[in-house]
Amino acid sequence: QVQLVESGGGSVQAGGSLRLSCAASEYTYSRYVMGWFRQAPGKEREGVAVIDSDGSTSYADSVKGRFTISQDNAKNTLYLQMDSLKPEDTAMYYCAADLPFHAAVVAADVADFDYRGQGTQVTVSS
Repeated sequence: QVQLVESGGGSVQAGGSLRLSCAASEYTYSRYVMGWFRQAPGKEREGVAVIDSDGSTSYADSVKGRFTISQDNAKNTLYLQMDSLKPEDTAMYYCAADLPFHAAVVAADVADFDYRGQGTQVTVSS
């Protein structure tokens, strides 16, 4: 069973930073492609960032240059460092996982991944 547990959300002023964490079982972490997506009220899911099985990363244009996805293999943990936050980044953020794709995966794909955590709220005030 795939279990993903996010943490690190909160409230911050525009220009601030937050780091989200996603803890996964060793089985999940070693076999699945993992990433982050977000969903704001009344809006569709938006894939934010992903790390492919070869270590390559992809970001949504809306966060490129501000967000960084990384992983700590020893801790089976995925991170999302969010800098220069904007009010439009306000959303519920989810960690997600899926089996490796046959083609290169991009950030947008994360919105449709098969497994996700419970989410962590990020609120950015102006």
